Amino acid sequence: MASKNRILVPGARKGLDRLKADVMKAQGYNVNADNPNNVKYEIANELGIPLSKGYNGKLTSEQAGKIGGPIGGNMVKEMVRMAQQQMAKK
Repeated sequence: MASKNRILVPGARKGLDRLKADVMKAQGYNVNADNPNNVKYEIANELGIPLSKGYNGKLTSEQAGKIGGPIGGNMVKEMVRMAQQQMAKK
Protein backbone atom coordinates (compact mmCIF):
# COMPACT_ATOMS: atom_id res chain seq x y z
CA MET A 1 0.00 0.00 0.00
CA ALA A 2 1.87 3.02 -1.24
CA SER A 3 1.45 6.09 0.90
CA LYS A 4 0.09 9.04 -1.03
CA ASN A 5 0.07 11.36 1.96
CA ARG A 6 2.16 14.45 1.43
CA ILE A 7 3.38 16.43 4.37
CA LEU A 8 3.45 20.20 4.08
CA VAL A 9 7.02 20.52 5.33
CA PRO A 10 9.21 17.87 3.65
CA GLY A 11 11.87 18.21 6.35
CA ALA A 12 9.34 17.10 8.96
CA ARG A 13 9.18 13.50 7.66
CA LYS A 14 11.88 12.29 10.06
CA GLY A 15 10.13 13.86 13.06
CA LEU A 16 6.74 12.46 12.06
CA ASP A 17 8.23 8.99 11.64
CA ARG A 18 9.82 9.28 15.10
CA LEU A 19 6.46 10.40 16.55
CA LYS A 20 4.70 7.45 14.89
CA ALA A 21 7.27 5.02 16.28
CA ASP A 22 7.06 6.47 19.80
CA VAL A 23 3.27 6.59 19.86
CA MET A 24 2.79 3.08 18.54
CA LYS A 25 5.43 1.68 20.90
CA ALA A 26 3.49 3.27 23.76
CA GLN A 27 0.41 1.45 22.47
CA GLY A 28 2.28 -1.85 22.82
CA TYR A 29 3.23 -2.48 19.20
CA ASN A 30 6.61 -3.75 18.06
CA VAL A 31 7.86 -0.86 15.93
CA ASN A 32 11.02 -0.71 13.87
CA ALA A 33 12.30 2.84 14.37
CA ASP A 34 13.93 2.75 10.92
CA ASN A 35 10.61 1.98 9.22
CA PRO A 36 7.66 2.78 11.50
CA ASN A 37 5.21 2.34 8.60
CA ASN A 38 5.55 -1.42 9.00
CA VAL A 39 3.42 -1.24 12.15
CA LYS A 40 0.39 -1.28 9.83
CA TYR A 41 1.10 -4.94 9.03
CA GLU A 42 1.07 -5.83 12.72
CA ILE A 43 -2.25 -4.02 13.20
CA ALA A 44 -3.73 -5.68 10.10
CA ASN A 45 -2.64 -9.10 11.31
CA GLU A 46 -4.10 -8.43 14.74
CA LEU A 47 -7.44 -7.47 13.13
CA GLY A 48 -7.43 -10.37 10.67
CA ILE A 49 -7.21 -8.05 7.66
CA PRO A 50 -5.23 -9.46 4.70
CA LEU A 51 -2.79 -6.59 4.17
CA SER A 52 0.24 -7.44 2.08
CA LYS A 53 3.19 -5.52 0.71
CA GLY A 54 2.38 -4.15 -2.71
CA TYR A 55 -1.10 -3.90 -4.20
CA ASN A 56 -4.04 -4.08 -1.75
CA GLY A 57 -6.85 -2.94 -4.02
CA LYS A 58 -9.16 -5.67 -2.75
CA LEU A 59 -9.30 -4.13 0.71
CA THR A 60 -12.46 -2.23 1.50
CA SER A 61 -12.36 1.34 2.76
CA GLU A 62 -13.57 0.05 6.10
CA GLN A 63 -10.66 -2.38 6.35
CA ALA A 64 -8.14 0.27 5.38
CA GLY A 65 -9.62 2.62 7.98
CA LYS A 66 -9.38 -0.01 10.69
CA ILE A 67 -5.67 -0.29 9.95
CA GLY A 68 -4.82 3.41 9.58
CA GLY A 69 -7.25 4.75 12.16
CA PRO A 70 -5.39 3.56 15.25
CA ILE A 71 -2.11 4.86 13.87
CA GLY A 72 -3.28 8.33 12.82
CA GLY A 73 -5.72 8.68 15.69
CA ASN A 74 -3.09 7.99 18.31
CA MET A 75 -0.65 10.35 16.60
CA VAL A 76 -3.25 13.14 16.63
CA LYS A 77 -4.04 12.52 20.31
CA GLU A 78 -0.34 12.80 21.14
CA MET A 79 0.08 16.00 19.10
CA VAL A 80 -2.92 17.55 20.90
CA ARG A 81 -1.47 16.51 24.26
CA MET A 82 1.88 18.07 23.31
CA ALA A 83 0.19 21.32 22.18
CA GLN A 84 -1.82 21.53 25.42
CA GLN A 85 1.35 21.01 27.40
CA GLN A 86 3.09 23.82 25.51
CA MET A 87 0.11 26.14 25.99
CA ALA A 88 0.09 25.42 29.72
CA LYS A 89 3.71 26.54 29.97
CA LYS A 90 2.91 29.98 28.54
